[in-house]
Order: sequence, then C-alpha cells, then structure tokens
Amino acid sequence: MKSISLQVDDLRFTLQRSARRRTMQITVERSGDLVLCAPPDIEEAVLRAFVREKRFWIYTKLARKDRLQRQVPRKEYVGGEGFLYLGRSHRLKLVDEQGAPLKMAGGRFCLRRDALPIAREHFIRWYSERAKAWLAGRVADYQARMGVTPKGVKVQDLGYRWGSCGKGDWLYFHWKAILLPARIAEYVVVHEIAHLHEPHHTPAFWSRVERAMPDYAQRKAWLAEHGIDVEGI
Repeated sequence: MKSISLQVDDLRFTLQRSARRRTMQITVERSGDLVLCAPPDIEEAVLRAFVREKRFWIYTKLARKDRLQRQVPRKEYVGGEGFLYLGRSHRLKLVDEQGAPLKMAGGRFCLRRDALPIAREHFIRWYSERAKAWLAGRVADYQARMGVTPKGVKVQDLGYRWGSCGKGDWLYFHWKAILLPARIAEYVVVHEIAHLHEPHHTPAFWSRVERAMPDYAQRKAWLAEHGIDVEGI
C-alpha cells in the first residue's frame, strides 16, 4: 500500500492507494489525522471532488473530537467579559440597580450584581426568549416558500444538536442558535423546515434546502467548521 500526502483546501490527508480497494473512504483517526483510502487508478481530481463532497462530515467529526479533547472555558461573569448574540460579542457590565436582572442596553449586557449567583440561568432565560421570537420569525419567512406549516417553534437545550423536527410538525431549536451569526442560524431554520418534507438527509432533502437557500452549502460548511467555537456560558 502506497501512502502520500494530499492537501485539499485546508484539509491534509494521508492518501493510501491499494489494489484491494474498490471504493474511496475517508477515516478520521483518534488523533484527528485524516486518511483517504482509494483504488490505485482514481485520478486526483476525482479524489479532490470526493473530499469536498464530504467536507461537512469531516468537519463535524473533527469538531466532535476537538470537543472531547478540550474543556470549553466557562464564563466568569465579570465586567468586560464578552457574550455572543447573533454572532456579535457584547461586553458585560455589572450594575447595582435596574428593573430586570439582565438586559441589553447600549450594546452591552447589563447584569444586576445581586443576580450574580444565578447569572447563567438569567442568561439562558434571556437567550431562550430572544431565540424563540427570532427563530419563529425566520420560520414564518420561509414556511410559505417551502410549502409547509409547522405547528410551532420550541426552544430548549438540545445537547450537541442545533435543531430537530419533532412529532406533530413541531420545530425544536437549541437556545444557543441565537449565539450564531444570523445567516447561520437562518440555515439551521431552513434545514429543520426541510425535514418536515424529508425526514432523512437524502438528495431530495438537500434539493429542498438548496431551492430555499441557494448558498446553503457555504453556510453549512461554516457551521460545521466554526459552530464548535460558539462559546458556552
């Protein structure tokens, strides 16, 4: 078996050609190294096209390994600390008095000092409320053109998933979706709406997504590569 290095955009593979192979296969090693196995007669252009087709899967695997190997720093809720909202970082300001425990004013998150012991809960509640309103608005924008009428939108903690399509045509979204840039969160919405038609990621599913969002592939790739960078709170 012959092994050489193959660079495809920002991904580097160990290319292993073997006469025993009949198909191409990508493996993400425990170390994060990428291996591309292929028959000896497959042209390099075909290999590159295969890799680009599998980019989303590759980035997802790499992100999962990275997540397992590193600890996501927890917020300390100190003045000046940055918190994301629709892709932009807003600094935290601690205040002695204000009506709500947490609000956004003047481009800053303002947190009342007496709310510090349960600051995370206040942030999750604030994000969840904004996420439900914003995501429901995007669902309303797309449902007619995609030919569906979801029963409604629910926002909750979905673990490592950004969204899911539940029974009864309910759409579920992670509250952290509101931390993503708007155009990426919008892709998550279109993705889940498409599942109301097609439950699995078939060619027909991706065709529906593309009709509603012609540049979905770029947004999908961004989410796969950078979604892991959305900070935990």
